[in-house]
Amino acid sequence: MELFRHQSKRNKRGEPLAMRMRPKTLEAFFGQSHLVAAGKMLHRAIESDRVPSMILWGPPGVGKTTLAQIVAEKTGARFVTMSAVGAGVKELRENIAIASEQRDLYGKQTILFIDEIHRFNKAQQDALLPHVEGGTVTLIGATTENPSFEVIAALLSRSRVLRLESLSAEDLQGILERALEEDTQLKSRAIEVPQDLLKLIAEAAHGDARRSLTTLEVALSLMADGETLDRETVAQALQQKTLLYDKSGEEHYNVISAFIKSMRGSDADAAVYWLVRMLESGEDPLFLLRRLVIFASEDIGNADPRALQVATSALEAFRLVGLPEGTLALTQATLYLASAPKSNAVLTTYGKVRKDVRDRGPLPVPMHLRNAPTKLMKASGYGKGYRYPHDLSGSQAEQQYLPDELKDCRYYQPKPHGEEAELLEKHQAKTMKDKEAVRD
Repeated sequence: MELFRHQSKRNKRGEPLAMRMRPKTLEAFFGQSHLVAAGKMLHRAIESDRVPSMILWGPPGVGKTTLAQIVAEKTGARFVTMSAVGAGVKELRENIAIASEQRDLYGKQTILFIDEIHRFNKAQQDALLPHVEGGTVTLIGATTENPSFEVIAALLSRSRVLRLESLSAEDLQGILERALEEDTQLKSRAIEVPQDLLKLIAEAAHGDARRSLTTLEVALSLMADGETLDRETVAQALQQKTLLYDKSGEEHYNVISAFIKSMRGSDADAAVYWLVRMLESGEDPLFLLRRLVIFASEDIGNADPRALQVATSALEAFRLVGLPEGTLALTQATLYLASAPKSNAVLTTYGKVRKDVRDRGPLPVPMHLRNAPTKLMKASGYGKGYRYPHDLSGSQAEQQYLPDELKDCRYYQPKPHGEEAELLEKHQAKTMKDKEAVRD
């Protein structure tokens, strides 16, 4: 599905290609068929002129602003644009006051489009809420971030959240071909663009129509009229390419989740892929190293006790050598942890013990485990009956170590993986011995 089917004839000098190729009608808008195809929610709302407040959520360059403008033009409403990056409560109130006047005096509805609405703080969103609720404005917010994290619940409950998807490389290549066919400024240059280079530009845009069109425009600006675009020029135009990865947004959590789950699933190739994705996108290596240290205990534990040593050594090595060589220690640790046998017994053991500690409170220490530094404490029974393990065969003393209420609890359940399998045998032998002692 292409984002653009037809092109309006606007070709103002100095206006970027992405702006010149922006459609003005729903019929000219391609992509997001789950929303704009005949019979779908947004198509029906526009046709019936009953457009609700909505949050358009999706990655960059998929048509959020364009859809908002089409809605405004199709419904005949006033269209007011604000950017949450620089706007404050004062500007918001001024726009609301004008919208109220337009509605009350002229019966004119206002669509208030707020780009990057996730950058509005709670106070700004609270100031907007009553006017959306009262119908003074129809809100269309655009965001690349998950609205459930960034938009207050009250505003979300009064809006429809519409998810927009990235475009495929095939879609983007179609958009580029259409630009070459329909944009008068490009046609006047008479530059030949091979299909394989259009495909390269489309693939490098990662689903972003604006990026693909901008790259094409930059590449052609480096050529003389009548020439044939070459791969080297395209490479120059792509030099500023960045990966979609917001260190404070949803994609951050998506990618780090994929990284952890790939290691947990023992897929070393996938784990390193996600690691490099994050590093190349500017993630803090120390954040990743801390995650490796946590993973070594949480997902490997005593199945391979060396995993924690590897993770902490990688952390120390990175602090010693820094970038770029420090990424090798990160990669080595990731490969080791992904390939190691897995056990979450450390995590589950802590969780079970923590629950009992919280539920049962500070249970008294058994008398035989207490120190008796004074005569009074010794006379009171402190330490009485304690068996010193080092005086016994095998340096083991079979005695109660848990509080009385928990004496039969067995929190640690080793997994039959890696070196923890040996601990499992010992654990099972001890459990059997304890049961026999109870029977006796």
